[in-house]
Amino acid sequence: MSQIRTFSGIMIDPIRPQPELICIEDIAHALSMLCRANGHFATFHSVGQHCISCAKEAKARGLSRRVQLACLLHDGSEAYLSDVTRPVKQEMPLYRQIEEPLQDMIWNKFLGSPLTKQEYNQVFQIDDDVLYHEFFAMTGMALWSPEPELKSQPSYEFLGFDHTRQEYMELFHDLT
Repeated sequence: MSQIRTFSGIMIDPIRPQPELICIEDIAHALSMLCRANGHFATFHSVGQHCISCAKEAKARGLSRRVQLACLLHDGSEAYLSDVTRPVKQEMPLYRQIEEPLQDMIWNKFLGSPLTKQEYNQVFQIDDDVLYHEFFAMTGMALWSPEPELKSQPSYEFLGFDHTRQEYMELFHDLT
């Protein structure tokens, strides 16, 4: 069987997905349930919370609504594939061959066109900056130097699965 059943009941093949089966409610739900750092933070902090923080940081930096939406969606593929830590993902070329087209499909579906190189760089600079602050807040560990500046004030407390899913959906609707 090469399909998974999503929260909304859709059967989708994550290896060969069809864009019409990608559902924002499934993304919001799954990301609210996935824990960052492979579960190694002291408390639960979801991929969904991370994506919300990234979108809010893009807004605080004065970036376009399109980049804000791209930040919200930047881990959307993980709703169908799961989260894999960076050190492991770097050693998994097949995983990246599956993840990259799926993530591009998600961006194309909800943004209407591929990200430009500049937009892509903005999204992943914010991803890295938010990652740094999450790790520092959750573990006390500085991942690199110098510390990146955030313009927003992310929350690192556990907000609950339903709250995160609802906030994700509200932000999505505000940006679309």
